[in-house]
This record gives sequence, C-alpha cells and structure tokens, in this order.
Amino acid sequence: MSIEAKLGVLAVIAYFIGAIPFGLIVGRMKGIDPRTSGSGNIGATNLGRLLGGRYFALVFTLDLLKGLLPMIAAAWVVRHLDPTQKPYVLWMAVGLSAIVGHLFPVYIKFKGGKGVATSAGVILGLFPYYTIPGTGAIGVFLIVFAITRTVSIGSILGSAVFPALFILAGSYFHWPVFGELLPLLIFAILMATLIIFKHRKNIARILAGTEHSFRKKPSTDETPSSADKPLSS
Repeated sequence: MSIEAKLGVLAVIAYFIGAIPFGLIVGRMKGIDPRTSGSGNIGATNLGRLLGGRYFALVFTLDLLKGLLPMIAAAWVVRHLDPTQKPYVLWMAVGLSAIVGHLFPVYIKFKGGKGVATSAGVILGLFPYYTIPGTGAIGVFLIVFAITRTVSIGSILGSAVFPALFILAGSYFHWPVFGELLPLLIFAILMATLIIFKHRKNIARILAGTEHSFRKKPSTDETPSSADKPLSS
C-alpha cells in the first residue's frame, strides 16, 4: 500500500476516533447527561463546571489525544520521507478528520464539541511547524482568559491568531510557508475558521453582554440561563 493510501485510510480512522464523545461518556458514568445540563455541550468546560476541575482535565486530555494520536501515526507513516517531499495535504487531512469527527460526531447525531482540545492535539502532533506558533496561540488564550475570565473569548482569539503566528514563525525560521508548507497555512486558516464557526452562539452572547464569565457566581439551578451558559471546548 502506498503512503498516500495509508494516510487516506488513517484519515477515515481519525474521523471515527475524533467522534468518540468522551464528555458524554464521562458524564454518563457520573450519572449526568451534559447535553441536557449546563451549556448542553459535551466538551471539557461544561463537564468541568458540572462535575469539577479534575473532570475538565480528564475530558480535555482525552479530547486532545483524539487529535494528537492520529497525527503521530501520520508522522510515523511519512517518517522516512525528505521534508520537502512530505504529503502535507493528506497529512493534514488526517488532522482535519479528527477535528471534524469531534465537531460532528456520527455516534451522537453530529452534535459535538467546539474543537479546541482536539485542534490543540493536532497542533502538538506536527513539530515544529505547528507546535511553535501553537504555543503562542495558547499563550494568547491564557492571557485573554486571565483578563476576561471568559473561556470563549480566549478560545476565539487564540484560534484566530494561530494562522498569523504560523506566518510569523515561518518568516523568522525561514520556512517555505508560501511554498512547500502552503497546505499547512491553508489548514491553519481552515481549522481556525471551523472553531470560530462553532463559537458563533458564544459570539452573539459576547456582543449582547450575556456570555458566561468565571467572575460570575454559577447558578444553583440544574440548567442555567443563557447568561450563565459556559463555553465547552
């Protein structure tokens, strides 16, 4: 089987791995359905608010691995190729499939999370081209969250700056961003666009001034109002 065929098969497998709803699985194990509690999202932030910080860490890690492990597998497939000969389009198709699986999981009627953790796993899996600018994007998220105490704002801005940071890193390290690495730039833009698209309701609440902030006291009701709904990654 050719390398291209192997990566194609891996991309299909990556979708079904990405589609595993770990947030729902963990929630059900603890006796709750995150789809009907909190924000109604199956991601790590909603699980953390419903069950506590350690469950946020658990679900975030599992969702991150959904992106990281397929990318590591793809790296193993192309490990012996010269950097200028790596099939980046198919390699990125593996990462994209994992993200799309998380966003639109076939197992639960295509209603998934918001892709932040799984996208972070994809970024970590492509060293150094994504890990270096990705570290900067994570830094933006942390700074914005520290200032606003709002996960959605940090996630949106961190995602939005990632393609620009990739270009800046390419300029500094003399990477052929607009040459051999152009598929990586296109994928970075597509990945950021997907994450921001999944945050469109959060953007509406931010503009309306009703987005959940961790400065606010959480509601004691089982299902909070729209002003108290948290973002789920």
